Amino acid sequence: MERIRRRFLLAGSALVAAPLAAVAQPSARIPRIGFLSLDFAGNPRGGEYFRQGLRDLGYVEGRNIIVEYRDPAGRPERVPALVSELVAMKVDIIVAPSVLAAKAARNATGTIPIIFAGLTDPVADGLVTSLARPGGNVTGLSSLAPELMGKRLELLKQAVPRIGRIALLWQPGAGGEDRSHKEMLKEAEAAAGKLDVKLTIFEARDPADFDRAFAAMANARADGLTVLGSPMLFVARRRLVQMANANRLPAVYFTRQYVEAGGLMAYGASLDDLTRRAATYVDRILKGAKPGDLPVEQPTKFDLIVNLKTAKALGLAIPPALLGRADEKIE
Repeated sequence: MERIRRRFLLAGSALVAAPLAAVAQPSARIPRIGFLSLDFAGNPRGGEYFRQGLRDLGYVEGRNIIVEYRDPAGRPERVPALVSELVAMKVDIIVAPSVLAAKAARNATGTIPIIFAGLTDPVADGLVTSLARPGGNVTGLSSLAPELMGKRLELLKQAVPRIGRIALLWQPGAGGEDRSHKEMLKEAEAAAGKLDVKLTIFEARDPADFDRAFAAMANARADGLTVLGSPMLFVARRRLVQMANANRLPAVYFTRQYVEAGGLMAYGASLDDLTRRAATYVDRILKGAKPGDLPVEQPTKFDLIVNLKTAKALGLAIPPALLGRADEKIE
């Protein structure tokens, strides 16, 4: 009888211990993602669309994924320090939408996967070996910007047929983008020749150069403007747009944020869509894919946005045919 009682006690102890052991098991580790923006305050959409992409894939921040957001607050020179901070935290993946952030991340780590979104030419920028087989720890989405330069000039000419000389403003040495920028300059010059307009190139290394650059545009009798993207020109876009409008220069930009700041029009790959799609890379890498094996994807959504309020202030009547093609009109 005592033997039976002892067996019963041992069995009961095992039954009690089993659920306790299960409770004591450590919960699965929640992946931690670093997301580095250039200017959250001026462009909150980037973070919002990335979160949307995560939600579409079943991720809920704080429950099954953690995102560490970092923002240099409009000071691109702080990006390397913020990248180092994310690396020290041992995040699982770094999402670096800009070439400046992507290069800083690549320089800081050769092991943590890095995902870019909206880079002009990641091959020319030295971030991947090829679009089909990136190699290394970097991959993401390209914006195909060089091929779109001609289209922007064509749209500006359609919007303002009288344009005879277009000023092109760029930032030399912009976060390592010189190689891709030079390809874009070639594309712009070729497109200008086909459109029978003159193209004059102006430089601005920082916002302090804007006054000089716009004075030079006036002396050259420029009557239109386009801009190559760079961290500085993006962060300073409000002042840039204000000066273009004050000088009565109809301008075409590469992304909607300039039009939201008062620019006339923009045409290019949707950076919002590219940032949302960056979440698919996060998902695939968390499920075991290697970044070097994931091809760089091309844009699938392009936006033409026109600011009718700015057109009216500049005394322009945008042709109905062009307005009919616009994805969005800001009034």
